[in-house]
Amino acid sequence: MPKTLNPLQIVADRWQPSARFVRRAALAAVVMAVVIVVTGGAVRLTQSGLGCPTWPTCTEDSLTPTPEMGINGVIEFTNRMLTYVLCVFVGVAIVAARARAPRRRSLTRLGWAQFWLIASNGIIGGITVLTGLNPYIVALHFLAATALLTVAVVMWHRSAEGDDEPRDLVARPVRQLSWVLVGATVLLILAGTVVTGSGRHAGDASKDVHRIPLDWREVTQLHVDFVYIVVGLTVALWFVLRAVKAPAVPRRRVVELFAVLMFQGVIGYVQYFNDEPELVVGAHMFGSCLVWIAVLRVFLSLRERGEAATLPAPSGEHEALQAAASASSR
Repeated sequence: MPKTLNPLQIVADRWQPSARFVRRAALAAVVMAVVIVVTGGAVRLTQSGLGCPTWPTCTEDSLTPTPEMGINGVIEFTNRMLTYVLCVFVGVAIVAARARAPRRRSLTRLGWAQFWLIASNGIIGGITVLTGLNPYIVALHFLAATALLTVAVVMWHRSAEGDDEPRDLVARPVRQLSWVLVGATVLLILAGTVVTGSGRHAGDASKDVHRIPLDWREVTQLHVDFVYIVVGLTVALWFVLRAVKAPAVPRRRVVELFAVLMFQGVIGYVQYFNDEPELVVGAHMFGSCLVWIAVLRVFLSLRERGEAATLPAPSGEHEALQAAASASSR
């Protein structure tokens, strides 16, 4: 019986990417996940949410926007096309992880998880358009994008470590405090989606878009309360890590998180007291991605899985490195 040819195995037989390439491919997927969140926000903030009034085509008779649809159609359609660009970046990360030797199934699984999240969120995006920008579906659309960003960050982090059983670098109560920090940040993000769903940026100016029936200022205050909680937990975690003499990396990650929170807080206050200008709201969405990435990096830095396995350099490359070292020592 002939052996079934696996395209990824064929690539792996002919190409061995370096560990650095795999990490960079995973990082590129993280960057594109942020880009898709920010550009999705730009669609809403430019009132282009229904620039293409149907899905999966732009109109009932055209796949692409027509001149009559103006700039809003172009913006909405461009955001749809960026999904395919995102798929390319994730595809490169999957292929690189699969071709890397020794094979690490954990990385390829994380890559495929990103692919299926993109596919599912594309369907949610279509439902968003077909339901006339229902605010609850819009919130789900954003949360699915956040889930994609989460998996992308985990893959990026895992690409730089091994596959040993995770070993805590701090005591269990400290790890539990980091869990509380993650949970509070999730609630912060959820409150932010409610602010978006009840706020003034409905996503399209051509029709009366349904909004979440809540006072957006009161919801914003709840959102701010969660900000204070997250900031407080971050400061508490920093003091705890110093007290238990935790390794330098986790302490540095907490400082980075605090800096991102301060940056995001300034943007949030500017946004609130200036009646939510579109550009500042877009910057706030970008900041929310940075906050979530920083929180995940804090959480992941509190345990280790050993060093990633590496292969010796090919003979030609090894000889070239030796020659370069010899020349530099002369």
